[in-house]
This record gives sequence, C-alpha cells and structure tokens, in this order.
Amino acid sequence: MRLGALKTVAALAVTGAAAGWWLTASDPLPDDHLSAVVGDAAAGEQVFIAAGCASCHTAPEAEDSEGPPILAGGQHFETDFGTFFAPNISTDPVHGIGAWSDMELVNAIQRGISPEGAHYYPAFPYTSYTRATAQDMADLVAYMRTLPADATPSQPHEVGFPFNIRRSLGGWKWLFADDDWVMTGDLDPQLERGRYLVEALGHCGECHTPRNALGGLDRGNWLAGAENPDGDGRIPDVTPDGLGWSAPDIVAYLESGFTPEFDTAGGSMVAVIKNTSRLPAEDRAAIAAYLTALP
Repeated sequence: MRLGALKTVAALAVTGAAAGWWLTASDPLPDDHLSAVVGDAAAGEQVFIAAGCASCHTAPEAEDSEGPPILAGGQHFETDFGTFFAPNISTDPVHGIGAWSDMELVNAIQRGISPEGAHYYPAFPYTSYTRATAQDMADLVAYMRTLPADATPSQPHEVGFPFNIRRSLGGWKWLFADDDWVMTGDLDPQLERGRYLVEALGHCGECHTPRNALGGLDRGNWLAGAENPDGDGRIPDVTPDGLGWSAPDIVAYLESGFTPEFDTAGGSMVAVIKNTSRLPAEDRAAIAAYLTALP
C-alpha cells in the first residue's frame, strides 16, 4: 500500500513537472509572420520614435549627441525585483543584434524571447509591443538595420533568486502577457490610432498603470497612476478624472513639455516628450483623443 502511494505521488510529481515545463516554454511567432510585408526604413523611423527605443537603449553619455542614435545600452531601471540594464541593440554582430535574423528580432520585441529561446524580463515592454502590426515591425527592423554599430558589451542584470530563474518568466507570461486591447468597442479611426499608440507602440500603461505583487499590470486601474519603481515620487494618473486636461492641453504638452499650469515635464517624461514632439501632429491628437475618451 505504501509503495503504491509513493508511485502515485511520483507520477503526480512527474506530471506536474511536465505541465510546468510546457507552460513555461517560449511561444515564438509563426515563421511566416513577416512573409506578407516588406520593411520600409523611412516608415520604420517613425515606429522607432513612437516606440521610444532610443529612450532606453541609448547609452547615458550619448543621450544628447547629434546624429543617428547609438543603441549601445546601459540605462538602468530599478524595480522591486532587481536592477535591469538596457542591452546593446545596435547593429554590432557580436554585442548587438547585427547577426540576428528579422524574425529573431521581432520575436524579441513582441514575444520577449531571445534567439536562443530564453525569456526576457518584462522590464522590456514586449507585453505592449505584442499588439503592434507585422508591417510596423518589419519597418522598425528595416530602420534599425541602418543604425550604426557599437561594440559595447551589454551589462548583466542584477537580479537575485528566485527572479533570476529565466524559465519561470514563462509562467509570468502565461498569467499576465495579454494581447487584448484595453479600450474596446466601435472606435473611430482617430481613437483606433490613439489606442494603438498608447496601448501598443507607446507602451504608456507600463509606467502609468499600477502593478500587482508579481509585477503584472492591474488593467482594472488602467493608466490610473503607479508607484515609481525607483522610489522617487509617483507616476501620475492620466485618466480624465486624474489628469483633468482638455485634448488641446494634452496635445500641447506632448509637443512642448509644458503643462497647462506652465510647469514642465520632468523625470522620464523628458525622454517621452522628446519622442512625441517628433510624431506627426495627427498622432499627438490621436493620443489626446484616446486619453480623454477613457472611462
């Protein structure tokens, strides 16, 4: 009887381990994901700006330099789970992404998967980028191929046990990675564009939405403000009730960085404004339309 019970427990343990291994496996995009699109580097520059790639991946000492962005990485982000360093994503074939295929790069951006199949930490906002279109991803990749190489090695993250177990991130993705839209319903073209910029490329929810104890976004409090991970103040509520700005106020802020009270953007919003000020005027208007239409 005792031997039979042990066999049952062992069988359950093996079954549970197999299920856990399956649930935490990487989930790449289909191989033909980019087969129907052709990348355009000029269009990809606008995707690059809207997605804020340079804000994180430009080396701190090169932030104000002129010319094409040098995506050597090095920016650090402190969280409750450890300190994360943005990697080198320049075209260097050794330390950057120069040797990656287009699909390897898109899987990293939209699925959070390395070329070797390892999970990336969600400090990289692939949970938002997963909603981006295949065309925009092809354009982005085409543009990134035009940027200069840099041989600076990426810095390792400073993450302790158990968060340093990469495989466990597959379980995190199963729980919290979701490509559904937050704003749903019958949207006009401007609201659809605003939703796309806010919820996908601009990944605004990654900072402005509170997170649960495991780091998943609390979508029930979408854009309602959150604790600043580095402990410096609070990231503001940008819902209509929390912000209280008109659409023209928001448009002006996204272009100039000046609030209706004649204050200026600070902290990480400085880099965001640097990007939104370079978007077409209709994109800033679409973002404002989305924010003012939130419940």
